Amino acid sequence: MRIAIIGSGYVGLVTGTCFAEVGHHVICVDNDPNKIKRLQAGDIPIYEPDLEELVRKNVQLDRLHFTGDTRAAVDQTEVIFIAVPTPARDDGWADLSYVEKVAREIAEALTGYRVIVDKSTVPVKTGEKVAETIRRYAQPGIEFDVVSNPEFLREGSAIADLMKPDRIVVGANSPRPLEKMREIYAPFNAPFMVTDLNSAELIKHAANSFLALKISYINAVAAICEAAGADVMKVADGMGADHRIGRAFLNAGLGYGGSCFPKDIKAFIKIADELGYSFDLLKEVERINEDQPRRFLKKMHDILWVLRDKKIAQLGLAFKGNTDDIRSSLAVDLALRMIKEGAYILAYDPEAMDKVRDAHPEIQLAPDPYTAADGAEALVIATEWKQFKSLDWGRLKSLMRSPIVFDGRNLLNPEEMRSLGFEYHSIGRP
Repeated sequence: MRIAIIGSGYVGLVTGTCFAEVGHHVICVDNDPNKIKRLQAGDIPIYEPDLEELVRKNVQLDRLHFTGDTRAAVDQTEVIFIAVPTPARDDGWADLSYVEKVAREIAEALTGYRVIVDKSTVPVKTGEKVAETIRRYAQPGIEFDVVSNPEFLREGSAIADLMKPDRIVVGANSPRPLEKMREIYAPFNAPFMVTDLNSAELIKHAANSFLALKISYINAVAAICEAAGADVMKVADGMGADHRIGRAFLNAGLGYGGSCFPKDIKAFIKIADELGYSFDLLKEVERINEDQPRRFLKKMHDILWVLRDKKIAQLGLAFKGNTDDIRSSLAVDLALRMIKEGAYILAYDPEAMDKVRDAHPEIQLAPDPYTAADGAEALVIATEWKQFKSLDWGRLKSLMRSPIVFDGRNLLNPEEMRSLGFEYHSIGRP
């Protein structure tokens, strides 16, 4: 199958690369000439495990190409995926201007039947608007179908998620495009779920909101555990053993962040408001998540009293492990809050430091965890990088002025840390 992916960010680049990996011929389009040049040279602008190797492999096999020419990509392909950003506006609505712009560009380039696929996370009824836009700007008589095919990729494990998906959701109001969609996804050997266009769009928002709800729920339970002297990880294990609940996303910590959950929940609340329903449950999910950094900072105040003029080492800046993404990162937010209080923060992250250096020059960066910890009066774990578990914690203790650790991701074992001589504080654990 000949496929175009318009938008070469996290979703577009990973999707296009995985399609090429199973044998499709893919053209990835982007309006950023510098990004296209980097991709053509094999320089991947994002960090995602295994992505760089797969891109280079499929470029060499002539199955993956990069261009800034939307018209040429539309002309040379059968199915066109829209994978452009849909950032949150100040009022909480998703900004669909990029989707609308691409829909117009596709319409003006159409010379025959194409399947246009919304891959971006969009509010319900967006597919209908895309179809209206294409009809308005395409030549009279041009046939096409608009399909919703939401992505369920987790940054840090996006390749595995796409190559071995739980399900493929395709929303269409006509049977005509389904044959091509089945052909695209046949190599992935996953359940193929067909819905109407609007239902497919709602599935994505409903799924992300439910996962965020689980995170806020376990963080609320963690607050109760702290008050009761219970262990939230044991509570989560007991809950998660019930197959109706499951253990995933029941990890207490600083809360959820990233480019998806905060934006999608705000959008879903707005969608519900627009449709006449006040989604108070999701508003409480937001409130709990927004309160988590404040609760964590209070824990630090209870131990350190005053943060001003104290040197604090921070491990982790990405919003989660295995990514360099700092969008809506609670780790970055925590560092900025401590800096605002007058603390001297020296931070380290395995992948995200270049992006932090550009976006937040006020955050001082260290070349490694040991430099960050040298002379620190406390150390904060803000991102759940697995390699932080295997650090030489005895060496870190010897470098620190005060061996106090605040674990915002419950990454480490409390008994082991205390046996090493640390004063160790985590979330929801005695």
